[in-house]
Amino acid sequence: MGSTPFGVGADDRSLGIIAGSGIFPLRVAESARRSGLRVVAVALDGETDPSIERHCDDVTWVKVGQLGKMVKAFHTRGVGRAAMAGGVKKARLFDGLRPDLHALKLLPKVRSLETDQLLRAIASAFEDEGIEIVDPLVACPALLSRPGVYGRRRPDAAMEADFRLGYRIAKSLGAAEAGQTVCVKSGMLVAIEAMEGTDRCIRRAGELAGKGVVVVKVAMPSQDTRFDAPCIGPETIRTCLEIGAAAVAFESGKTVMLDEGEVVEMADAGKLAVVGLPAEMDT
Repeated sequence: MGSTPFGVGADDRSLGIIAGSGIFPLRVAESARRSGLRVVAVALDGETDPSIERHCDDVTWVKVGQLGKMVKAFHTRGVGRAAMAGGVKKARLFDGLRPDLHALKLLPKVRSLETDQLLRAIASAFEDEGIEIVDPLVACPALLSRPGVYGRRRPDAAMEADFRLGYRIAKSLGAAEAGQTVCVKSGMLVAIEAMEGTDRCIRRAGELAGKGVVVVKVAMPSQDTRFDAPCIGPETIRTCLEIGAAAVAFESGKTVMLDEGEVVEMADAGKLAVVGLPAEMDT
């Protein structure tokens, strides 16, 4: 156990945020502050949106791999629990990673650089130092998506068939930590998300299959809700519109919906169907 056990010198009204890329960390911080929590973030150089500064009471900037600096930032500010929100580009794990002593001690415990294993190891390292890693959606449960159609365009029978195909493929690949997003068209698999991330996967599908692609996003079967939850937001919708996608569907109740109003407005303007699929849908 680390030098500052949880509950000793920690402020129960504080929430730490380990802030990665995208708008998810910003929305978690906003929601936590609205609920009366003091929000302390560690932000990642080259990943975190600089506007995180406006949404938190305190922000410490670190480089990817500076685990010890993250722990110290939380300890010195009396933070005993923290949430991971936002991603880190997997390519950064191979290019530009500068692990400190804390991170170097962690690496031998990591059997592979698969996202789930790596994040579990990082969470364990924080908890060894007395910092509990909590589900970010505890601070903002309203961000969880609901089943049904978002916006005006309803899916047709062909889209629904592609939803089922994409869902089945994505779930079957989930155990290998691939395919959180898959793109299909007319009953054919077009692209599978791997290291490149969701937006690049969607763009690749557009290059390969042209307009009319259906994008399907799901949670991995063993998804740890404390981190790496699938997200749908304006950036995803913008990318779908850029390639002329027909629809985007996602596993409701397990996918985070960011800025729903903007998502619906963009989708309606671009005649894109946006659909929350029932969890454990029949394929």
